[in-house]
Amino acid sequence: MVARLRAAPTAAWVWAFAAYSWTVTSVSAAWFARRLAAGRGESLSVAASLLWQGGIYAAWLPTAGIVWLVLRRLGAGARGIAASFAAGLAIVPLEALAASLIDRAFIGGGGGPATRMLERTPVCLLLYSAIVAVGLAAVHHRRAREARARNTLLEAALAQARAVAAPPPGVERLMVMSGARRIPVEISAVEWFGAADNYVVVHWAGREGLLRATLQSLEARLDPRLFARAHRSSLVNLAHVREARPLSDGSWRLTLASGDEVVTSRTYRDALLERLGGRAG
Repeated sequence: MVARLRAAPTAAWVWAFAAYSWTVTSVSAAWFARRLAAGRGESLSVAASLLWQGGIYAAWLPTAGIVWLVLRRLGAGARGIAASFAAGLAIVPLEALAASLIDRAFIGGGGGPATRMLERTPVCLLLYSAIVAVGLAAVHHRRAREARARNTLLEAALAQARAVAAPPPGVERLMVMSGARRIPVEISAVEWFGAADNYVVVHWAGREGLLRATLQSLEARLDPRLFARAHRSSLVNLAHVREARPLSDGSWRLTLASGDEVVTSRTYRDALLERLGGRAG
């Protein structure tokens, strides 16, 4: 049961929390409204108080959905926060107006719409700020789950690469230019390839040399369980990856056995994950 709850999508948690918050807030506000009415010598039924306060706070549910969609699309960084602030400039007055109209329908009283809106605005600001805060937390939670899932796939790929890394008899070698010499280098010993105009720079055992080829042609002939594109200009041997660290922009920094570091762009990261996911399926 606990495992199923943990596996529930972030959106499910968000809407469950929204439903819980609406229920608790509506019931608590209805109880307070009845106490306030009794103190003024007025009578307010339980059903009327629940309908009154439930209507006011139900008007916030679409706002929660808007905030969640904005933050989900733009993220929890500066763009998402700025968009939420801009949306709040329109949402808060509208929510204050809706609440004032609902108040008037249930309890009447004096004061024009502008006065009632001003009275409701502080509470509306507080509620909107709370919704945005919950949305930011939900987006962080969702991105953390996605990052963990990606890292799990990457770890699986690294483990698979290490399992097939041992070269079989008669393993293919590359004739690499190192200075004035051409030396044979086992493909399994190569840590990564880097594009350099019409050549490819071969990195192995802390050394490097040149190979007249293209990354695309190399990628077509190499074992996809071992080698994966990290960038349009680099090809990495996954068996030599010592550490994979996620970066804030969603890319990975791969640290190889020699200490070299190669950054995997989001484009090739997603392509690798898609390939691994299809293989797992």
